[in-house]
Amino acid sequence: MMDSVGNIFRIPELRKRVLFMLGMLFVFRVGTHVPTPGINTHVMEMLISSQAGGFLGFLDVFSGGALRQFTIFSLGIMPYISASIILQLLTSVVPALEALSKEGDAGRKKITQYTRFLTVAICVFQSTAVTFWLKTVVVGGAKLVPAYGLGFVITTVLTLTGGTIFLMWLGEQMTEHGIGNGMSMIIMAGIVANIPAQIGRTIALMQAGTTSILAALIFLATMIALTALAVVSQQSFRKIPVQYAQRIVGRKIYRGQSTNLPLKVDYSGVIAVIFSSSVMILPSMVAKLMERPGQSNNFQAVLTFISTYFSAGHIPYIICYVALIVFFCYFYTAITFNPTDVAENMKKYGGFVPGIRPGQPTADYINNILTHITLGGSAMIVVIAVVPDVMSRWLEVGSYFGGTTLLIMVGVAIDLVQQMESHLLMRHYEGFMKTGRIRGRRG
Repeated sequence: MMDSVGNIFRIPELRKRVLFMLGMLFVFRVGTHVPTPGINTHVMEMLISSQAGGFLGFLDVFSGGALRQFTIFSLGIMPYISASIILQLLTSVVPALEALSKEGDAGRKKITQYTRFLTVAICVFQSTAVTFWLKTVVVGGAKLVPAYGLGFVITTVLTLTGGTIFLMWLGEQMTEHGIGNGMSMIIMAGIVANIPAQIGRTIALMQAGTTSILAALIFLATMIALTALAVVSQQSFRKIPVQYAQRIVGRKIYRGQSTNLPLKVDYSGVIAVIFSSSVMILPSMVAKLMERPGQSNNFQAVLTFISTYFSAGHIPYIICYVALIVFFCYFYTAITFNPTDVAENMKKYGGFVPGIRPGQPTADYINNILTHITLGGSAMIVVIAVVPDVMSRWLEVGSYFGGTTLLIMVGVAIDLVQQMESHLLMRHYEGFMKTGRIRGRRG
């Protein structure tokens, strides 16, 4: 392993890419400490700390802690991720976008341009909504915005939108000139940067007697086991044998060959967890906004029930969360993998699954296998997503380390190592593993 790490810096191109990536991540971390004008950062810190497992805590994780200090990167890269997911979903249902995606490099550039425009629109909407929300926040008698006015609204919208656009540019530069996916690396860097502070808080809780050493060790062992499970879920494939018959094309004769069609156990990765978390946060957030302290009626009782029991760790929340994860796993698999297209392409080039007729029977066979393995993949994602929340509530430790953050870190790390290994093997160096190869998240 150490020899492979040393080989990274012996290859000029790979060394240049790694150093460029580290430099861009340094710029990102500097930006997370540049505050937005007009904000009482002490009040924001107290507010985020009080909602570690809520909506604000969820956003703070993806902003790399920038929201806690309300810096220029407070919105993080999530508007771009949301725009990318929306365009990806629309590509499967809008014929014009589907045709554009099949036009090769020119079509992908056009979709990327649409993604950027949508990102700006989302940023403007979110930053405007945030400015109106900031006006209402009071913690301990102190206002979050001491001097609210039109100038503050304009400044905040421009600052937050500009910060996310800069992050979008930074991520694209990292993807092009660095190593790995730039957007994913920015999210992972923000998560990893907060781990030392969270470990320090856990140690402080143990010293204060709030949390026992045994509870911390149990949580650590659980997270190690879930990390192993996350690796399995990202790397597992079901191989379907495919036989290609002998073909004559012009004057050339192509001999028959045997190969495999790999089907991923989980195509959604972290997408299903992000979607489910976003949906499950909304009921509690809306209920809290509509609650009127001091009033007592049936409607207020319903709002209190929703805000209490539809938060992380409670049974109704967990049941709905599990159902949504399974649904989004199947939904995302359905829009990203089309068995009919795969079967038609196999038939076109003379391929067939032994014992299965080409065409629609092959598509049905692939779809049946995909349905079964996706159930297993979604079950693993459910365990990874739910267990950390339950453990943190039960043991009162590790509320920051959720299933979403774990899946992101594992997925990005695997993708990064796989790309580095490809560079090493291409130049006749040993990879990170003595036997076999590391597969990326996209197979």
